Amino acid sequence: MENKSMTYREAGVDIDAANKSVKMMRQWVERTRRPEVLGELGSFGGLFALDTSKYQEPVLVSGTDGVGTKLKVAQMMKVHDTVGIDLVAMCVNDILVHGAEPLFFLDYIGLGRLNPELVEAIVKGVSEGCLQAGCSLVGGETAEMPGFYSDDEYDLAGFAVGVVDRQAVIDGSAIKEGDQLIALASTGLHSNGFSLARQVLLEKAGLKMDAQVESLGGSLGEAMLKPTRIYVKSVMQLLGRLPVHGMAHITGGGILENLERVLPEGLGVQMEISEQRIPAIFKLIQQVGNVEQSEMFRTFNMGIGFVVVLSGEAAAEAIGILEGCGETAWIIGSISCGESGLSVVPA
Repeated sequence: MENKSMTYREAGVDIDAANKSVKMMRQWVERTRRPEVLGELGSFGGLFALDTSKYQEPVLVSGTDGVGTKLKVAQMMKVHDTVGIDLVAMCVNDILVHGAEPLFFLDYIGLGRLNPELVEAIVKGVSEGCLQAGCSLVGGETAEMPGFYSDDEYDLAGFAVGVVDRQAVIDGSAIKEGDQLIALASTGLHSNGFSLARQVLLEKAGLKMDAQVESLGGSLGEAMLKPTRIYVKSVMQLLGRLPVHGMAHITGGGILENLERVLPEGLGVQMEISEQRIPAIFKLIQQVGNVEQSEMFRTFNMGIGFVVVLSGEAAAEAIGILEGCGETAWIIGSISCGESGLSVVPA
């Protein structure tokens, strides 16, 4: 038996491709740079000098998340430059709930074979998400893992860190009976419920990604891949002008479960949602999959990506501020004593 010299590349890990990827992603990282960032891409750690003069008692708020099985859709579509936006959105929208301004972001890309062009496309999306959120992409990790992922598979995870003054932390404790709930529209599925969505639309209905669906205004793949909306800049404008009592990012678990996470004990929510406000992609899933309405609202955002809770006196002004920032915002209900309830009003 020949005693052949083996290499890491022959084992499936290409260090040269990794180095090329770093060079290709550099331009996308640099465009997100904030003044507080120290050092350059490629260091062992990302350095960020927090300007403590801006805060009386700064509190760092962190969040981590992934994109989930929406990545299967991206891989089927061979469209890789938008899921990075989803990755950032899922993290920064979470820390925004506490009133935190996102400062910096790190990503993790695990894949079966390191294709520099693929990695650049993913990082381009992450960069765009960071720009939308106003935070810096300070570093990350790209892990080539042959035998763990197939050559065409990859997974993403992200990590966001933000800051808020301790006295300005929003934790829901200020919510009171009579407060109003303001909904901010989603762009569609965002990054939740894709296991059910894929099973219904792709497996049960047998639809193809390029199928043109009239109610969706385009192809199924395009509708499923719409990036998660990032609410940071709009909500930060609102926080600078009005007292907000609580907020919720509507992700897995739907509207009720995510709102109940921030409610003081003894309080509930009463909501009415018009069928007219529910995007077509959700109606298609419900119809094709014969999914119960309660299951739809427990699994998907159903057209509402973020909720702000504040006093009734401030609601109209808040909607004006949010709409001025480009959001679609409306009142969906109020805070009440006792159990929560949600009803759907016919269009």
